[in-house]
Amino acid sequence: MNFGSPIRLPFAPAVLLALLAGVASGCASEAPPAGDLTITTDTVGGIVRVTNTGTAPAWQLTPVVSIGPRSLSETGAPEEFGRVNSATLGPEEAVFVADGLNDEVRVFGLDGVHRRTFGRNGEGPGEFRSLYSLAWMGDRLLTLDPSLGRIGEFSADGEWLGQQPIEGSYSGSPAGIRLMPVGPDEFYRLGLLRDATGVTSVLVGHDRRGETGDTLSQLQPPPGPAGFIICQYGGMITSFPIPFGRGLAQHPGPGAVMYSAMTDAYRIAVTGRNGDTLRVIERPLPSEPISDEEWTAGNRDFEELVAERPDAECDPRRPSRPEGKSFIQGMFIDPNGKLWVEVIRTAGNRWEFFDPEGRLLGTVPAPPRKERAAPAFSADHLITIRQDSLDLDHVDVWRIEPPGG
Repeated sequence: MNFGSPIRLPFAPAVLLALLAGVASGCASEAPPAGDLTITTDTVGGIVRVTNTGTAPAWQLTPVVSIGPRSLSETGAPEEFGRVNSATLGPEEAVFVADGLNDEVRVFGLDGVHRRTFGRNGEGPGEFRSLYSLAWMGDRLLTLDPSLGRIGEFSADGEWLGQQPIEGSYSGSPAGIRLMPVGPDEFYRLGLLRDATGVTSVLVGHDRRGETGDTLSQLQPPPGPAGFIICQYGGMITSFPIPFGRGLAQHPGPGAVMYSAMTDAYRIAVTGRNGDTLRVIERPLPSEPISDEEWTAGNRDFEELVAERPDAECDPRRPSRPEGKSFIQGMFIDPNGKLWVEVIRTAGNRWEFFDPEGRLLGTVPAPPRKERAAPAFSADHLITIRQDSLDLDHVDVWRIEPPGG
């Protein structure tokens, strides 16, 4: 299955109601401000609302190393990647990089020096058919290979230690089909439930020993304007994102909770195993307009297809321009349980991060990153994957430092 195909998703109106509507105020407590940041907490009907108003403390991202080729002529070097799908920081300050085109893991130090490579194309122990994602859990490197239907387990030296079976035979973007760490020994991965009516997408909880029994539903956006256009032509189906269109961002969290937000509002619902809303995190920010240049550039691929294929049937036929930009590009969880939100701003995207209670801790500029590859977090590092002007992949490592650090 390719994840451009339709998937039946459960709809949870109670969750989305909390996302789209405010929660009535009740007894409130106000945290001591840091600068002009004010954090207010109130509880109504068992739902905690945390509102973060003002300027977040400015943390720093300090470049540590950038690993990648310097030119098209640099061929055969370990730094020349075929296609980087994932990267993570492991023991002894080693950077582990998943090259999905070459079906191997390459290991570098924080000085950029290549240490070793392991893995190859195949179906046996230590081999890959579709190397999508990496994650460190304790003393084991986990590798996600949906084509072989397994999560592989390796030592830091590349020794094969075993595997965990999963549903297989699907493909798609590594940004969506990946291991999702939410703690030092807890992660989620995409799971598929098949029945006579179709396929349901869920997130399945794991630790180093296997499945934990925690399964979280991926939610469906409520009725309303879609955030993308689907075009059919000549037996092909292609989707185009509407620039700054309304979408649904989600990420599992520690303890079998789900963080969910409509991208056109900076309001995040935290829901439990049974779908009940436990907490709502709000961050009031002013809306920003979409410039004509941004709208034209964002629709360029769609307009080129329509010009080349006038027979294409598209739904909707034309994109509707949103009133303003979306607020949220994506959400992630670091090993300490902090929520990281990539915020869309005209002056440049930034990351804002919150403690598990929903209190805003700080912000850093968001480095450029490839859409089809998710960032990775360690306790004090951020790893991003980007493409240069020659479409060559690079792995960038950043140290996360507090103000004045």
